[in-house]
Amino acid sequence: MAFFVREVMTPVVVPVRPDASLVEVALLMRTQDVGGVLVAGDDGITGVLTDRDIALRAVADGADPLTVRAGTVCTPDPVVIGPDDPVAAAVAVMREHAVRRLPVVEDGRAIGVVSLGDLAIAENPDSALARISRAAPDTGAGGTRT
Repeated sequence: MAFFVREVMTPVVVPVRPDASLVEVALLMRTQDVGGVLVAGDDGITGVLTDRDIALRAVADGADPLTVRAGTVCTPDPVVIGPDDPVAAAVAVMREHAVRRLPVVEDGRAIGVVSLGDLAIAENPDSALARISRAAPDTGAGGTRT
């Protein structure tokens, strides 16, 4: 059983600039096979942007994904956690803030992301969510892993 965030996080960070278009972000998400990216500028992480954010905050409103920028659609000022924090703390933060992804930050820079799927795998590897999270991605319409 994992005790620290470092043991359960996905140690891959996919950053985008705040001025990246939503098309650029969506292409990056597809290429990297992720459902969320960190929006980062010179001052560090400024937001988290998910495929759901793109769909609901831009496309559903009729916005042009070629002109809308990541920084305007992302969830700003994300809560973060440290790699040496207990897994229980990550669960509490995610519950309190109703987030599914939590950037892991060490010495002011993002070193990973902990997701609900990561926590499910760590907590109960045989659970339905853990099995779904471990499954190979669906390369058809709509299949991404986060």
